[in-house]
Amino acid sequence: MRYRPYMATVEECREALKELADRMAANAAEINGRLSLDRPIAVTLDDLGVSFHGRFVDGQIRDLTDGDDPRAKMRLTTTSDDLLAMVSGQLDFFKTWMSGRLKVSASPFDLIKLRKLM
Repeated sequence: MRYRPYMATVEECREALKELADRMAANAAEINGRLSLDRPIAVTLDDLGVSFHGRFVDGQIRDLTDGDDPRAKMRLTTTSDDLLAMVSGQLDFFKTWMSGRLKVSASPFDLIKLRKLM
């Protein structure tokens, strides 16, 4: 996926999240099942006013669908452009988080596990 400097569409963001889910699944396989974690996850794109949600299970994002999940234990909030740039590798996930362009709401334990997959 190539990052383009404009407000991305909902479909482009949906595809980027699927690509991210695939990449995380591959990384989880390399870690060899050492991530026993099952949490509802939500991603909100402020500029588009949309959310996606699914389950973060054993290092993989499963059942990704449109809409918010108020019960999400892991929540990422960013813009559509930053999401595409992070997934394409043009923005570093943790540098984006530290700069405040990505907001992550999760327990410290969950953040450590998430970092292993990125």
